[in-house]
Amino acid sequence: MCEYTYKPHEVEAAAQKYWEENNTFHVEMDPSKEKFYSLVMWPYPSGELHMGHVRNYTIGDVVARYQRMLGKNVLNPFGWDAFGMPAENAAIAHRTAPAKWTYENIEKMKATVKSLGYSYDWDREMASCKPDYYKWEQKFFTELFKKGIAYRKKSAVNWCEVDKTVLANEQVVDGRCWRCDTPVVQKELDQWFLRISDYAQELLTSLDTMDQWPERVRQMQRNWIGRSEGLQIAFTVSDAGKYQLDEQVSSFEVFTTRPDTFMGVTFVAIAATHPLALALAAQDEQVNAFVEQCKVMKTSEADLSTVEKLAYDLGIKVTHPLTGTQVPVYIANYVLMNYGTGAVMAVPAHDERDWEVAHKYNIPLLPVIKPVDASEWDFSKGAYTEKGELYNSGEFDGLTSEQAHAAIGKKLHALGKGEFKVNFRLRDWGVSRQRYWGCPIPMVRLEDGSVVPVEEQDLPIVLPENVTLGAEVTNPLVDNQEWKTTTYQGQPATRETDTFDTFVESSWYYARYTCPTYEGGILNKEEANYWLPVDNYVGGIEHACLHLIYIRYFHKLLRDAGFLTMDEPVTKYVPLGMVLNHSWYYNDENGIRVWIPQDQVEIIRDEKGAILGGKTKDGKYDVVYAGMAKMSKSKLNGVSPREMLETYGADAVRLYIMFGAPTEATFEWSEAGVEGASRFLRRVWNLTHDVVLGAKEQGITDFSFTHQELSKEQKEIRRLVHQTIVKVREDVDNRQAYNTAIAAVMELMNSLTKHPLNERLDFAVMHEAVFSLVKLLHPFTPHITHALWKLLGQESVLDFELLPEASQEAMVTDTKLIVVQVNGKLRARLEVPSAADEAAVKELAFADENVVKFTEGLQIVKVIYVPNKLLNIVVK
Repeated sequence: MCEYTYKPHEVEAAAQKYWEENNTFHVEMDPSKEKFYSLVMWPYPSGELHMGHVRNYTIGDVVARYQRMLGKNVLNPFGWDAFGMPAENAAIAHRTAPAKWTYENIEKMKATVKSLGYSYDWDREMASCKPDYYKWEQKFFTELFKKGIAYRKKSAVNWCEVDKTVLANEQVVDGRCWRCDTPVVQKELDQWFLRISDYAQELLTSLDTMDQWPERVRQMQRNWIGRSEGLQIAFTVSDAGKYQLDEQVSSFEVFTTRPDTFMGVTFVAIAATHPLALALAAQDEQVNAFVEQCKVMKTSEADLSTVEKLAYDLGIKVTHPLTGTQVPVYIANYVLMNYGTGAVMAVPAHDERDWEVAHKYNIPLLPVIKPVDASEWDFSKGAYTEKGELYNSGEFDGLTSEQAHAAIGKKLHALGKGEFKVNFRLRDWGVSRQRYWGCPIPMVRLEDGSVVPVEEQDLPIVLPENVTLGAEVTNPLVDNQEWKTTTYQGQPATRETDTFDTFVESSWYYARYTCPTYEGGILNKEEANYWLPVDNYVGGIEHACLHLIYIRYFHKLLRDAGFLTMDEPVTKYVPLGMVLNHSWYYNDENGIRVWIPQDQVEIIRDEKGAILGGKTKDGKYDVVYAGMAKMSKSKLNGVSPREMLETYGADAVRLYIMFGAPTEATFEWSEAGVEGASRFLRRVWNLTHDVVLGAKEQGITDFSFTHQELSKEQKEIRRLVHQTIVKVREDVDNRQAYNTAIAAVMELMNSLTKHPLNERLDFAVMHEAVFSLVKLLHPFTPHITHALWKLLGQESVLDFELLPEASQEAMVTDTKLIVVQVNGKLRARLEVPSAADEAAVKELAFADENVVKFTEGLQIVKVIYVPNKLLNIVVK
């Protein structure tokens, strides 16, 4: 194989110029063709692409290009999730306007994205911060308000003191803000909500139909939606102690999934933000202090299971609805207003959290469930939480837990004190944010205090962009009297200064991509129903219970508004594993851990090459190897995509990304892997030039042949080519195993480079081979294949050529290999004609010199023949 100069940057620039000048990837609705919608999660324009982005977009683009080569009409759009706190915080730090910072970053990131050769239809590019996008969101919200789906109420919310805004439950991670890691506190605010809880059952049920979503993601959503069947029970304050209570807080409800334990209630616990707790806090400084203490805490259910349980005895009592017993009421830090009713019946004998509180505060236990095997339970060591048989339960003694569930519920219902109910963990979605850089909520307040939606002719409510933020985190809309002051039907009015949670914008962008310039409404029904649902959606699994629930909910709102006909927005979701890289740190003179990039480390290895540790290159510190960790700024182990592109080119990066690991697995970065991909592409370049230029030098222009006229070696090469076609198609079509598909192509290359180019039929077979090779590689490495396609004399656009089909004739071999054993031991390998039957195989076997040596003069007991594989001769 000769060496030809492969210049990836020139090749890639030429291909990208061709695609741009010819608007190659612009797509229109075409009902005569099967559609395919490939989508990647749109990025936040931080200014720099990271390797996680590159992996996401490369996988999505490979899918899009592959489907195009199956003859489908492919939609592959791109845009920017451009509103949000990071832009605002960066603008504060740089004393600039968030809009200016955002638009500059979009241009920087777009240049890098384009340099990777992704086949996006840039005519559909959108940015969520543009009024021509968010005006339709505003209009839809006003319609949801009129239907009662959007509403405003005072609510206990998660509040981030650093970002000065509300967080949805899904945005609180380990009790901290998902963006800035600040501890979250509870706060009472007027907020706008969407009734996602009305769709809880459908969101849950539909998961069973989504068989192309990973089961772990569906299970995460099931857990988050959290359907439970139980009993809602009313308690009434019977002894208010020293407090004055009005009627609104003198009774409340609890929800329980274990009515069988109801006769064992020894106290009731309420959330710190429960109306009763707040009413008492207003009258008592000590109660108020405990309430404030509870507001600064972790809020996830996982956290609540491990946090130290704290409770405060309010000195008031409620009446047990069945026994008439006076039961004390506590505020407890493990009860949240956002879950259930914000109050629980506490049965310390049969609930671990209640047991911890009772044990700590000397609250009595009343066991009412015993194991069905009558074994004794040691309640001093913990609660008995399993189901069993009732005792200490009066008329319900002897019932099983299942029987008691129904019987106690029936009794409470008859007394007007309880009802069976289905409850969901999923709460309504609070969409208000007290920050500037977001979509203005299209509502106004009139002088009489009523709140009404902005009239359609006044939309969009445009966010003023010429704003420079100072050091203090504030919302400049609050102080912008010119912007705030407006009119509604001739009346003075004040605009809402809260903006939407940015997850609102990302909950419907997938649908707007189908008609991004449509001016007749939020969606063009015809185009939306042609392109949707999304056929393949690629993005991080960290969005499983954030974006991926919201997008499903918003889709159902659009469906019920008449814009869409299908029930779910995404047919197949592909979660990506994280991109990992080596991480290193040293401990400085003060014992503080300092992370250091690998290029500043002198690595120490053992004799087998395993990493033992290292030293800083200045020799000052011993360095600790912290293993492979997610690429991050904090660990200084990120890799710049731009640097990789400048060094190796886009195709090498793309090929390595797809070859390095299965899509859902973590990806361990290695620059040596990119170098290997680059070497492979040079070999493909050289081989194709060998075939094309070699044929030209010999004056060969006829590459036709019949399979029968080929030599054994030529047939073997052809067989390998067509077997590879089958392998690639099966791996991608059936398993989405792109790494093994690439491995098959690499294995084929090893054989092709060894095949001689002597006569016309050699060139003919190899011409077919590289023709197929270029097609198979195109979705992965489109720049080099674009160039090689032209080298092969093709004028068509390779993206719209069909993938090669395997020839059955080429894969049929003229001979077959038969292993011959004597008494189970290998004695010969026979290459026999493919058509040879058992008799012919036996004849050839017994004529073989080595078989004769081990059977001559011995009694043949039997001969076992496994067709096309094995002949075993048993001798005595």
